Amino acid sequence: MKRQLRNRVFGLAAGTVAFGVISACGGAGGGGLDVADGGIRGTGSSVGPVSGFGSVFVNGVEFSTDRNVVGDDGIAREDRLVVGMILRVDGEWATTGLGDAESVEYDDTLRGIMQVTTPWDPISKTATVQILGQTVRIDAQTVVKGTTVETLSNSGGEFVRMSGWRLPNGEFRASYLGLRTQNNSDDFGDLNEVELEGVISQFSGTDFRIGSQLVNYSGAIPDGLALSDLGNGVAVEVEGYISGSTLMAEEIRPDDFRRYLPGTDEDIEFVGPVSAAYNQATGTFTVNGITVRVTSATEFDGLSGPDGLVERALVQVEGDFEADGSVTADEIELREADSELEGGPAQEIDLTLGQFRVGGVLVKVTPLTIIAGDDDDVRLSLSDLELPRQLEVEGIERSEGDGRVYLEALKIERNDDSPAGQFELVGRISEMVNDRIRVLGVDIYIVQDTDFDGISQSALQGLVDASERPQVEVEYEFIGTRYVIDEIELEENDND
Repeated sequence: MKRQLRNRVFGLAAGTVAFGVISACGGAGGGGLDVADGGIRGTGSSVGPVSGFGSVFVNGVEFSTDRNVVGDDGIAREDRLVVGMILRVDGEWATTGLGDAESVEYDDTLRGIMQVTTPWDPISKTATVQILGQTVRIDAQTVVKGTTVETLSNSGGEFVRMSGWRLPNGEFRASYLGLRTQNNSDDFGDLNEVELEGVISQFSGTDFRIGSQLVNYSGAIPDGLALSDLGNGVAVEVEGYISGSTLMAEEIRPDDFRRYLPGTDEDIEFVGPVSAAYNQATGTFTVNGITVRVTSATEFDGLSGPDGLVERALVQVEGDFEADGSVTADEIELREADSELEGGPAQEIDLTLGQFRVGGVLVKVTPLTIIAGDDDDVRLSLSDLELPRQLEVEGIERSEGDGRVYLEALKIERNDDSPAGQFELVGRISEMVNDRIRVLGVDIYIVQDTDFDGISQSALQGLVDASERPQVEVEYEFIGTRYVIDEIELEENDND
């Protein structure tokens, strides 16, 4: 089996994207939320990646919409949205997980010709591309459409759109990357219009630069700002066309931070990478340019506390706007994967409970789980995993109250490949007794032919006995009545 899980780093500072998605459901209905059990949970803005459709799922809420999308990037209808695209939804939502959307807004972060700078690495599952001179980081959690991440090494010169977040160093982290193809060219609106976001430098009377890209703004129409507001250090979004090597700006507006501005109500839910780590002295950290305040009442999900709020960790914040534009967090949820699983087919699929098994591992989907496939035109749900296909799952190891372990899926990718009868996983050993280890709740057995890569069985046993719960990568298969290990290695020592 081709090794694809090696060299993954799951530490929070590594910055791997993790999102979440879904089983398809009916719309939430247009009758309002006044009679919903549990009452209104929030009225305000919800900003995050699309995780599925029923109407549209954002941040775990299924919003009933009028099917219209606000924006000028060629996507005017809900049925043209794709999982991974970052939306702003204004409306109200209930504790039932249903909501009514007053408006749905989408705007590309970058749009233009893509150049691949670091081809897709099947070992680390990462790649980097440039769009209008801006570096964009792709990883296993990025939803890629119009091509596959594996073929990015052969890509270059294609016209793409990207939806993502700007990182503290000015680079971008992609939630969605879509290539313009014959099947989806209509979604790009003006086929020659490009879009660039970033911080102005080398400002002059008629032009400036964003990164390496020269922008001429002499004919630009301002939107949401005045041309007199422009200057070095100002973050903007520019739309226009390329003439020679210059971007001729037709519109200039504030950058994507505007997604997170307060609406008519004070509640806000949003997802983004931590740009400034938690400061104990101030009790704050920063995400998407927003100062987030942590109090004794703040609840944490997937984090032991505020010390886990390190730079580049992807988190979801729910809270309330304060008068100064900061947000006081009611709840902070980690959206980083710490485990992986690859293999197929899916077995024991339970549409009611939202779960299935692969390689013995119990996998559960939530309204945050993204389910993606190779076909650009198909929106997938849990029921689509019933086909005998190879699956890749990124998620978080969880346990039930009775101790039963499962993998909470953040992203599930269904490939066109048929199952190969072998499995790979990355996870932490919870138990090792003689020739049996338990990882992600599955007992896997060491046999005579098991290959230990970089560590001996006795050394691994020593780590487990020391209660270190070492993270391992395991290749295994089902033989006879049990799962047996073909190869095992310590993930932390995997530097090949």
